[in-house]
Amino acid sequence: MPHKKPHPYQPEKDVHRITLYNTIYPEHQHRSKKERLYLHFDFACFYAQVEQLRRKMYGLPLIIGGWRKYNGQVKGIVATASYEARQFGIKTGMSAFEAYQLCPHVCMLQVDYDAYTSISKQVHFIFKEFAPVVERYSMDEYFMEIDFLRDRSRKEIDGFAKRLQDRIYEATHLVGSVGIARSKTYAKLSSSLNKPKGRTMVLTDEDERTDIWPLDVDEVWGVGRRRHEHILAEGYKTIGDVAERGNEKIFTRLFGANFGKMLFQTITGKDQGRVMEEISEDYKPKQGVSYGHTFSEGSTEVDRIKGEFAIGVQGLCYRMRGYGIRANSYSGMFGFNEPDKPGVGFRFVTPAHTNIDDYVYQALMEKVEPAIKKACQHGIEIRNIMLGTHQIDKTNQLNVFFQDDEDKAARVKAMDEIKNRFGQKYITKANMLHRVKGNTHFLGRNN
Repeated sequence: MPHKKPHPYQPEKDVHRITLYNTIYPEHQHRSKKERLYLHFDFACFYAQVEQLRRKMYGLPLIIGGWRKYNGQVKGIVATASYEARQFGIKTGMSAFEAYQLCPHVCMLQVDYDAYTSISKQVHFIFKEFAPVVERYSMDEYFMEIDFLRDRSRKEIDGFAKRLQDRIYEATHLVGSVGIARSKTYAKLSSSLNKPKGRTMVLTDEDERTDIWPLDVDEVWGVGRRRHEHILAEGYKTIGDVAERGNEKIFTRLFGANFGKMLFQTITGKDQGRVMEEISEDYKPKQGVSYGHTFSEGSTEVDRIKGEFAIGVQGLCYRMRGYGIRANSYSGMFGFNEPDKPGVGFRFVTPAHTNIDDYVYQALMEKVEPAIKKACQHGIEIRNIMLGTHQIDKTNQLNVFFQDDEDKAARVKAMDEIKNRFGQKYITKANMLHRVKGNTHFLGRNN
């Protein structure tokens, strides 16, 4: 009998991430400095567009990420809002209750990742009809290398972008905006200038001065709140301020020799970002992996909260095995139903680097179970949990003083093969059967 190849891991399945990086790191850059041309496509309010199409809700204010409980109380966070909802001042990231206050007749749905992912993959194939090198940067954003158009006229380049938009609309009935520029960063910025279905071409120095330089510097990926504060303190408010008066030495002083240089190049449009078609087989997360979950209802039932942590550990360890990494140091927190009450943070360690659920869960419970019991005994409802690796090992070297039990490792390997072939839901450990009551996961809240 021929040896059957194991089914591949899917460590990113059901993991909602905007991107695998938040700026153009060195390993994501071309080494040569030749001129390039990039196209960025960004769906307008992707989740909301899909639901308006599927449910014939065109013209209605809609948010994705909110739901009404049986008593009418509004819960959730706005993941995205339709343009009709945005006209009432509703924004991504605000609470669903705030959205309801702004627009009492707003429609609410929960995220359906499977539906959105299938459309996203379909669009990826369409992109491949137009160019050989395409990156599905997130579920609703795509990059394309279009160096073959670099010497064409503006009209020809615009015509190419329009044909792409038309083809996507023909296949999906969804619209998105296009940005074309000489750097990956500026292509992403330019696609946001004429939403929901415009096209912006930033092909010359003058185009950059007109379209990109007036933007606030925190529009650039990698410039978070704290970095923005440091940059503002140096007198740089807009991208143009950095491009005209910026000094790379100031950025290296503020943010370090490597990141400072990289961030300066990103803001000034000098990055040489690669369009990465797929995550390479040897890809391993730089900062480890994490899991977070918010229950639809708070709970004071210890066993159910422990069950939710068991689910988190399983997801964490499965992803580590998929990436071929291990960890011996972890961190996490659990939060309460009372929004003003600070959550409880914690760290714990395992006997050695491992990615076996049992070892991680045992060490976690030794650390966190007393705190869970204390909160529950005082009637304080726990509402959300988070868990993540703190230090990871990518070498797979043998631990000197501790070895994973062979039987445990063999069982985990067998269970992973079932999950890889049929999906996570087809095999469940006993400690995961106790869950917090209510529709704690997205689609159940739409019923």
